[in-house]
Amino acid sequence: MKITKIRLFQVDLPMKEGAYSWSTQSYSSFDSTVVLIDTDEGITGAGESCPLGPSYLAAYAEGVRTGVTILAPDLIGEDPTQLDRINMKMDQLMKGHPYVKSAIDMACWDILGKATGMPVYQLLGGQLQERIKLFKVVARAAPEVMADRLIEYRESGFDHFQIKVGEHPRTDIERFKRIIEVMQSTDTVAADANTGWKQHDALVVVDTVGGLLRERNLTCYIEQPCLTYEECFVVRQHTNLPVILDECMDGLPVLLRGYRDHAMDLINLKINRMGGLTRARQIRDLCVALGIVMTIEDSWGGEIATAAIAHLAQSTPEAFHFQSSAFHDYNTIQIAEGGPVVADGYMTATSRPGLGVEPNMEILGSPIFQLGGS
Repeated sequence: MKITKIRLFQVDLPMKEGAYSWSTQSYSSFDSTVVLIDTDEGITGAGESCPLGPSYLAAYAEGVRTGVTILAPDLIGEDPTQLDRINMKMDQLMKGHPYVKSAIDMACWDILGKATGMPVYQLLGGQLQERIKLFKVVARAAPEVMADRLIEYRESGFDHFQIKVGEHPRTDIERFKRIIEVMQSTDTVAADANTGWKQHDALVVVDTVGGLLRERNLTCYIEQPCLTYEECFVVRQHTNLPVILDECMDGLPVLLRGYRDHAMDLINLKINRMGGLTRARQIRDLCVALGIVMTIEDSWGGEIATAAIAHLAQSTPEAFHFQSSAFHDYNTIQIAEGGPVVADGYMTATSRPGLGVEPNMEILGSPIFQLGGS
């Protein structure tokens, strides 16, 4: 099998709730890139990469599209089912920039699944979970609004929540107070600062919040309180609250460092940040071997990226899977048919071959870049 054509599409993903706010960032829509890879056997694979803006991570939407146009000429003629070869080739052509490579790798997994007649989760290790636990994001807002949203999401079937903090510590403490007032013992809540606190501010927050939680015999996970690994490690050493590392978990070296230092209780494994499903699977399998529990997701996306999340998570042992996110459920448009099914706080991937999604070409429109084919 050979790659004969690579097409690139840009699509905006507007938010159902009007805006998605975290730390100091807020967006009403996210800029996503869809890659379609055609083969000489008539199989097409779909991939997606949706970074969250250039001022949050070292990744941005325009960079995805430029990067794909640079990689594409040397991928024409390659066998997309030779996943390690494809990834080695991309690494030879472009140092770093995993967010560029993620959509290409994802599309190749989709092709491999279709070629073998198997869903991607089967290829990633088998269906180890029939359905996967989801969390619902409570975006940063006024404290009373966030508390009301948590209650609303709970009533819709969720019991895992991620509250967005990382602004001013005094304001965030007020957010915590209102959230704690409405929390139930069956709720699992993670407070995600998205790197937003300085180290001293994070220490003030976790110390105050820890006391409030103990008074009600509740707990809360603290996710990526500060920008750097070192700052987060200091916070970890000064709190009894469980700590999740996210933004600084960008590859095997820092994962092994965190394991050695006992710097975290869980990690957030994002497909986009690792460069696709191939490298994300490597991290996933190592975490299982080391006994590290994971949230499995991506940076953002529609039905295609969410399908990849679902397949990776469903092939992960339940004991090592903390939660995932159904990003397509936050968007107002549907970029592909056949995405994962969401119900009662859980998500299930399709059993159809590959990722199981069919791009909605009416939404995607004409490609902004195309190489190969007629």
